[in-house]
Amino acid sequence: MTDNGRTLGPIASQAGERSILSSPRAIVSDRHRKDPQYMRSLAESAAKELEDASAQEIIRWATDTFGDRICITSSMTDAVLIHLASSVRPGIDVVFLDTGYHFPETVGTRDAVEAVYPITLVNVTPSRTVAEQDAELGPRLYGRNPDLCCYLRKVEPLERTMRNNYDAWISGLRRDETLARRNAPVVDWDSRRRMVKVNPIAKWTAAQVDEYIAAEGVLVNPLVYDGYPSIGCRTCTARVEPGADPRSGRWAGTGKTECGLHA
Repeated sequence: MTDNGRTLGPIASQAGERSILSSPRAIVSDRHRKDPQYMRSLAESAAKELEDASAQEIIRWATDTFGDRICITSSMTDAVLIHLASSVRPGIDVVFLDTGYHFPETVGTRDAVEAVYPITLVNVTPSRTVAEQDAELGPRLYGRNPDLCCYLRKVEPLERTMRNNYDAWISGLRRDETLARRNAPVVDWDSRRRMVKVNPIAKWTAAQVDEYIAAEGVLVNPLVYDGYPSIGCRTCTARVEPGADPRSGRWAGTGKTECGLHA
């Protein structure tokens, strides 16, 4: 699958007129990256300018703008985003949230991704081991209070890692995944984390993802072919019937649809 975009014009920001794809180095200064108003304005301008851009162009803008202070987050369902981003910026950091509850296949996909693609894997763990969490809060917290479990094992570790190391992050969020994501911009301001969030494949459909995987030979978690189109922790992910909502196997029966990372 090809992902061709148009030639983009300049973005006007507080830093002045600058071609959005012209700078080979990070353009966000230390002073500007500590200014939420500047960063929000930058994200809003980029969202408008890049709406019709290709995924590669969006990633190139992001990596040129933020340099080493940007990362990818990946659940290791597949390596589409990793394949795209590492082709634009080899060596880019890929943050994986090692919750302690992953399927063995997911951990295996993580290890394969590190071996195959030119990336720097950042394996992030919660502040408590599963055993420590069970001792402090009781066993099977994921069943009794899934929101708290997700916060402790995903949200807090991600926020800690982001706060200390990055100004922006690239996610694989897509508009066709849930109603809550339907209007997701390709570049967003994450007001809670005070970071720029980049969604380069927000406009892609599931069919386009599958086409890209087939065309480029992208690594895929084997669970995808075993009835798990959306993969989280093994404790909270079930097989999905053919034709059902791909995310219906996540926290099935709880009414929960998001872990909190994209809220």
